[in-house]
Amino acid sequence: MRKTPLLLVPILLLGACTWGITLDDAGKQVRTAWNGDVSQCRDLGKVTVSVMDHVGPVDRNDIKVRDELEVMARNEAAKMNADTVKPLGEPTDGSQAWGAYQCGSVRPSSTATPANQPAPAASGGTQTFPISGG
Repeated sequence: MRKTPLLLVPILLLGACTWGITLDDAGKQVRTAWNGDVSQCRDLGKVTVSVMDHVGPVDRNDIKVRDELEVMARNEAAKMNADTVKPLGEPTDGSQAWGAYQCGSVRPSSTATPANQPAPAASGGTQTFPISGG
């Protein structure tokens, strides 16, 4: 009976690991253009990054895997003097390809409002407010 909890402890501990993947200072300067138009940017190439997507027979959390892939892509793109990355496809078996771009002052549309888009009307619009938990 006592062996079952002892077997589960290592699996739970491994599932909580961050695997030591952190965003470095240069990677913090790289934006992610999830749905952005990078047509105004200079294509610097492709970065393919990989992380463990499972530990033994246990699959890792998909969101955590995707987050780590983005962090690694931003870190690698910074080494190429890129300031923007964009996923080129979905992750497969813990690996994902990313495009590395140099956009300079041009921001992809998913991270900024285009200059030619009119501001929302002051009256007749809808506002949302956070709900306090108190």
